[in-house]
Amino acid sequence: MNSSLNSVIRQTESAILGKPQQIRFALTCLLAGGHLLIEDMPGVGKTTLSQVLARTLGLQFSRIQFTSDLLPADILGVSVFERDSGQFKFHPGPIFAQMVLADEVNRATPKAQSALLEAMEEHQVTIEGTTRALPSPFFVIATQNPSHQVGTFPLPESQLDRFLMRIRMGYPDEFAERGLLSGIDRREIIAKLTPQMETAELIALQQQVKQIFVSPALLDYVQALLRYTRESSRYTQGLSPRAGLALLSAARAWALIDGRNAVIPEDVQTILPGVVSHRLQGEHQNTLARDLIEAVAIP
Repeated sequence: MNSSLNSVIRQTESAILGKPQQIRFALTCLLAGGHLLIEDMPGVGKTTLSQVLARTLGLQFSRIQFTSDLLPADILGVSVFERDSGQFKFHPGPIFAQMVLADEVNRATPKAQSALLEAMEEHQVTIEGTTRALPSPFFVIATQNPSHQVGTFPLPESQLDRFLMRIRMGYPDEFAERGLLSGIDRREIIAKLTPQMETAELIALQQQVKQIFVSPALLDYVQALLRYTRESSRYTQGLSPRAGLALLSAARAWALIDGRNAVIPEDVQTILPGVVSHRLQGEHQNTLARDLIEAVAIP
């Protein structure tokens, strides 16, 4: 593994106790050039994870608190007329950052949620007819409360599909929770974190992910997974070609984190639940991804 990447993981794990796989999933999304959706109940470390990653990677960080009265201009920015110059001056919104935390994204109205679509897909925003590029790298971590909670708006399929992966933090194990209860306040720990990687090195790693080798047999396996979801009655609708590309991108990034230059089937199986859980619909929603892995044999 790259030494800087190893340092990033080690420092992040020192601040986020007992969540090594969730940390690696978040880094997988970032290295693959995607975005991450974290769905879980309040208080399990969703926001803390994003703050720790931003500090550890040395990225410009911005937090947007999504509420029912949030407007698209509150996210993207607005042009204000300045009397002295006699011209409109654009004031960029919080979306213009390298890492953006969209906190409790499903508490905002669909109109406000839609302001993220172009930014997440094209890494640019169009405001008042002018297209403006976003910083590089550009990474969105959105947190989402369970849909049964009061005051939430479900994310539409078009919005969900913009996220490379969806994960859950879950409760900490007994050992990790004891460390949280008896240790230093997380805010104090975050304030002391130092960058473990240069931005240029992170961008280089994102380019390196694209060079990770994928064999024809591995492509056969991914296609078999996609085909099964389209033909099986278990699923309301099958996975799209974009979902297949997401599987490959995430598997490549996972292989890089694991210190390999080629993807193996186990990489696909490891990241598959996070990549497809928000893209598949059907009965027994919680087991759809696991059922898919069990149903399709490795070539």
